[in-house]
Amino acid sequence: MRVPLSWLREYVDLPATETGRDVQAKLISAGLEVETVEQLGAGLSGPLVVGRVLTIEELTEFKKPIRFCTVDVGQANGTGEPQEIICGARNFAEGDKVVVALPGAVLPGDFRIAERKTYGRVSRGMICSGDELGMGDDGSHGIIVLPPEHEVGTDATVLLELFDEVLDIAVTPDRGYCLSMRGVARETATAYGLPLRDPALLDVPAPNSYGYPVQITDPIGCDRFTARTVVGLAPEARSPIWLQRRLQKAGMRPISLAVDVTNYVMLELGQPLHAYDRTRLDGPIGVRRAEAGEKITTLDGTVRVLDAADLVITDNRGPIGIAGVMGGANTEIADPVLDPETGVVTGTSEVVVEAAHFDPISIARTARRHKLASEASKRFERGVDPQAAAAAAQRTVDLLVLLAGGTAEAGVTEVVAPSAPRTIVIPADHPDKVAGVAYGRETVVRRLQEVGCDVYGQDELIVTVPSWRPDLNEPNDLAEEVIRLEGYENLPSTLPKPPAGRGLTERQRVHRRVGRALAGAGYVEALNYPFIGEQALDNLGLDADDARRRLVKLVNPLSDEEPALRTTLLPGLLGALRRNDSRGGHDLALFETGLVFLAGERPGVAVRLGVDRRPTDEEIAEVNAALPAQPRHAAVVLAGAREQAGWWGKGRPSDWADAIEAARTVAREAGAELIVRQGQYGPWHPGRCAELLVVVDGEERTAGHAGELHPRVVKAFGLPARTSAMELDLDLVEAASEGPLKAPRISSFPVATQDVALVVADGVPAAEVEAALREGAGELLESIRLFDVYTGDQLGEGTKSLAYALKFRAPDRTLTVDEATAARDAAVALATDRTGAFLRGA
Repeated sequence: MRVPLSWLREYVDLPATETGRDVQAKLISAGLEVETVEQLGAGLSGPLVVGRVLTIEELTEFKKPIRFCTVDVGQANGTGEPQEIICGARNFAEGDKVVVALPGAVLPGDFRIAERKTYGRVSRGMICSGDELGMGDDGSHGIIVLPPEHEVGTDATVLLELFDEVLDIAVTPDRGYCLSMRGVARETATAYGLPLRDPALLDVPAPNSYGYPVQITDPIGCDRFTARTVVGLAPEARSPIWLQRRLQKAGMRPISLAVDVTNYVMLELGQPLHAYDRTRLDGPIGVRRAEAGEKITTLDGTVRVLDAADLVITDNRGPIGIAGVMGGANTEIADPVLDPETGVVTGTSEVVVEAAHFDPISIARTARRHKLASEASKRFERGVDPQAAAAAAQRTVDLLVLLAGGTAEAGVTEVVAPSAPRTIVIPADHPDKVAGVAYGRETVVRRLQEVGCDVYGQDELIVTVPSWRPDLNEPNDLAEEVIRLEGYENLPSTLPKPPAGRGLTERQRVHRRVGRALAGAGYVEALNYPFIGEQALDNLGLDADDARRRLVKLVNPLSDEEPALRTTLLPGLLGALRRNDSRGGHDLALFETGLVFLAGERPGVAVRLGVDRRPTDEEIAEVNAALPAQPRHAAVVLAGAREQAGWWGKGRPSDWADAIEAARTVAREAGAELIVRQGQYGPWHPGRCAELLVVVDGEERTAGHAGELHPRVVKAFGLPARTSAMELDLDLVEAASEGPLKAPRISSFPVATQDVALVVADGVPAAEVEAALREGAGELLESIRLFDVYTGDQLGEGTKSLAYALKFRAPDRTLTVDEATAARDAAVALATDRTGAFLRGA
């Protein structure tokens, strides 16, 4: 909402010294978002005067039409002689009054006016258009032609109100009443503690039976409809300059007098209006729901197919307007037309003014359904004062009579659905409890009365909400009004005092350690939105019955393409990798830790809890039971070089082994032992996928997978070749840990190393062999490492050799050769028994 300060002063007697910046600060303190204060006329200086065109000479020897004009500017040029000016505009004639910038004037953009020779003549000034003066387009697409009553030589900066300040307010959805000068003026008056001259306080005649007939068949969609008629309008009447300028400053373009008046009253009172040419109406005006498939041509010239839920304005022919959104072309105000032979101007001379109140939800849905946002729909869907309809219609009638010489007919139509005022019961100390500040009953009552409420009672207040505040529905809304008017900046800043000894939980410490460890391993954290769509799951190649396809759908998603909560971290990370690769970053290692949302077989329905008390443990448990499982996962993606080449040697590309090592890094930080086995799970390559397991309560459970992505997945996401990834259930890994990490005890005794090479069948996983060796070696085994895998003709078909380095150490003595050898032999024996392994070369 653009609010000219000069217009605002009509309703509030602001101190003369108050600037737009001062008013901005006051309104921001009261809770309004005043984004900018625009200085109109900045950089503009005179002389800028009214002139009358005396003669026009057409210069035809140039490629484009040029006119050499003489203009009477009175004594403004110091001589009284006509001013000679070159002009290319065509929308004025001899005798017209125009705006002239004389030599020495400076127009916006530091455009300086001086005498100069052009097109073979000397031009001593410029005839100005609205754009050149910073006024915006007035619809003429040419220079400004003023009404004939303005005197030659008059200062045009004052006449056109070129100097002003305009506050640009971002009105939030709950403050629809501030989409009007009336609403902003009320907030300004309250902020300054000054009285308000309410423009809606008008003498309105009572409704009678001989107004224009109106029939409402949907009183829920339209609970109030006022119709007034004005006849005898002069079709040639133009909007006065002051009216046009106020519309332009507020961001609207002047069109015609009747339309300008309805727009002006809408900006003034917040009530959208519509003017119909009465001669083009056929029978009574009706309000009903549309019939599916009905069509209407709206004022923008578009033919629209209506939905059965659309609320429409009708006459005997059918729809003539989409209620609260846009009128129809078949009843619009006709443009004035001059008959060149008779000199008579014809056009609309009889107008029916509509001021109605429509259901906000219905208007919002219709505007979105037809992708047709308008100034009217923007106000209706945020809430319009239903009590202002009659005053807005009266204000429109008064202006049409004043500016177009019309006559208001005595008939007044007002159809109103009965409704009771809204009341809210609130304890007098409720705002005190919400804010933590002792305001007291008197302050609470005063502030509520300032926003228009009627307040009764002592310890318990009965508050009647004003009609222009549909956002006030419960005690907390009223508490917010008191707090904002008393000043958010006056609320004390009180930090919570946690009991001693309560810091981060062990779960929080694990998550932080995991992030630091992955960052230390060269991964960069990428935070992604937790939303996903079916297309991403299709790109991952997930089976139709995969649990990750059971999505938790959002009622109001940010994007129709991602309407659900994620069940895996990989799509977000792969999207980040693709973007960075496309921008030249080809060596990438990204990680993310975050929640995923796993829907159960049956979606839960949570109860809505009140805010007047603490929920019971049973209620909290019921809410938690309805929520989807939300485990925290950790995931990495890699592409390009893992180790860069340089003078130190050759580099190395990232591969599946790096993804597995990232999983081991995560498990180490969580204090868990990770079991790695060959697996097959989308979206990984079947032959290059590792299943990651942990032992929880003596049972092996799958915690995640790592490896190289399937080529089809790489192609679907547009990723670099051989991209690898890992995803791990961090909560499950943490559950497998033995508690907080303990620092290792470093033995002062030497280590004894024994190497063994075992031959096993190709199908035997190395993890099973390693587990058998670890168990068989006993307590003396300090570490085991697989350092070589060999296949070849020397071993025979269907076998492989696995070479392990076993390190033995005792905490209290130096091991003998016999002890180390005995431990190694025991390990080999158990591996032979379990996996069929035998020593290579034996």
